[in-house]
Amino acid sequence: MIRWIIILIPMLIPALAFADPGVPAVTVTTDEGGGQSYTVTLQILAVMTALTLLPAALIMMTSFTRIIIVLAILRQAMGVQSTPSNQVLIGLALFLTFFIMNPVFVTAYEEGVSPYIDGDIEVVTAFEKTAQPFKAFMLSQTRETDLQLFANIKGNIELETAQDVPFSLLLPAFVTSELKTAFQIGFLIFIPFLIIDLVVASTLMAMGMMMLSPMIISLPFKLMLFVLIDGWALLMGTLASSFYV
Repeated sequence: MIRWIIILIPMLIPALAFADPGVPAVTVTTDEGGGQSYTVTLQILAVMTALTLLPAALIMMTSFTRIIIVLAILRQAMGVQSTPSNQVLIGLALFLTFFIMNPVFVTAYEEGVSPYIDGDIEVVTAFEKTAQPFKAFMLSQTRETDLQLFANIKGNIELETAQDVPFSLLLPAFVTSELKTAFQIGFLIFIPFLIIDLVVASTLMAMGMMMLSPMIISLPFKLMLFVLIDGWALLMGTLASSFYV
């Protein structure tokens, strides 16, 4: 088999040399209005590259970070190490993220994606219009101190209006603010469960049951408390409303 392949290679070289080169990979066409359009091959390459960055964008530019951190802290506070599982928490965080970000997604589609599909705007304009709703959402959730921090790190950039904030500066400031907010909410969630642990530990100590783990006794009480106050509905409602205050 290898011998036949070696024999056929010299025979195929002339055919390959005169073969049709196909669709050019990179072709930029300038229209009468001065705009530029790209070949389908280049557009597909850009789309595939964007898809590889989609998970990172979903985590860093939406409400997903705050939600998943709060859910993880809740599970730790309740003392259940693997219930709900990571898959359940991530799925819950994703669907809640889609619910919270739905107005942003709709606006981005109507102002950027849909006009580009209809051929009314160019790629660069579509990208700017699609990114604008995400930028407005991120600015509404970002602390001014965090923006100023990264502006000073980058070189004392003067930010007069919100439109002057570049994405390279807004993204780390937004993530930092989300981490702060998530840990603040997590701290408030942790306090009631910590009090139950302290009460149970003190009671067992007073009864002389020092060999019995307080976690075994406190877990049913924490679960009962969370169920009686309708904890999941309260937590989901609090997380969703925290983005629209």
